[in-house]
Amino acid sequence: MNYNIDKNASEPAYIQLYRLLVKDIVAGVYEYDTKLPSKRVIAAETGISVITVEHALTLLNDEGYVESRPRSGVVVTYRDEDFLGGKEPAKVQITEKTPEIPNTSDFPFSVLTKTMRRVMLDYGERILIKSPNHGCLELRNELCQYLARSRGISVKSDQVIIGSGAEYLYGLIVQLLGTDRVYALEKPSYKKIRDVYEALGVTCDMLTMTEEGLASDDLARTKARILHVTPFNSYPSGVTASISKKLEYIRWAKQRDGVLIEDNYDSELTVSRKAEEPLFSMAQDAAVIYLNSFSRTIAPSMRIGYMILPESMVSEFNDKLGFYSCTVPIFDQYVIAELIKSGDFERHINRVRRKKRQN
Repeated sequence: MNYNIDKNASEPAYIQLYRLLVKDIVAGVYEYDTKLPSKRVIAAETGISVITVEHALTLLNDEGYVESRPRSGVVVTYRDEDFLGGKEPAKVQITEKTPEIPNTSDFPFSVLTKTMRRVMLDYGERILIKSPNHGCLELRNELCQYLARSRGISVKSDQVIIGSGAEYLYGLIVQLLGTDRVYALEKPSYKKIRDVYEALGVTCDMLTMTEEGLASDDLARTKARILHVTPFNSYPSGVTASISKKLEYIRWAKQRDGVLIEDNYDSELTVSRKAEEPLFSMAQDAAVIYLNSFSRTIAPSMRIGYMILPESMVSEFNDKLGFYSCTVPIFDQYVIAELIKSGDFERHINRVRRKKRQN
């Protein structure tokens, strides 16, 4: 095991080990149903503690790369053929009529009001100025830094578009990609996704959900070249796509020269010690549009969402839709930017995740 763990790097040692193991598992160095070296062997060969190794193995287990088995050690459960036509998992049976998405973030009201007061004092009359069309630079810059350190998403501020919630951003996507194309959606999925698309004249093809994500046979037969997915805790099924299924989505997009729309509204509230890896950071040669909002992580009244475009789409977006004014008041944008900058937003996310792990 020729792994070099840099103990002076800003990235924790267990994350470095996790990434190295993922690379070798995906490459087939550790094949399906074979055992990884023991924790003590990995610790001895990498020069890190057994506890650090345990943290890395826990992440691998959470994401479906491996499975800890009694008296058998840690066994690789990832296999490439899982997304090349292997046995289909059971399909999810859920009625179409579902309640509204509940809010479980419980963001501290005192922190929010304190930040609002600070913005009014520090920004003064700047809160009266019209926002730039893509959103204020302060928020877009803070989002770039936050996504880089928390999600492994490395982007520039001109790739970030701020809008009043996910539904508004769905509309921008349709105008960017066109209404004369078939959009594939999860079945079941959050009803408003389909409502917005069809209201704008889009043809939607509903693909059946399994326990690991969209059914492979449905993905193969659809004529769509645009796929809207919620990889983490899809609503209302509660399904989180396995790592193999995520790679299948990316492969699907590459083969069809298609576009993935990654709706990650709930992904930050995972119980895992490491946030779910987004398709945006996994896909090297596939076009992925990343969507998220603050309605789950802060409050439903915070109608603030953001969209990350691949670099290849930025110029086209500016040409077609760059004239649109930002739909979020600049005061609200400054508040979110300050919550991220101060660390209050990430501290809150970590509190919620710790609380979920304890339940």
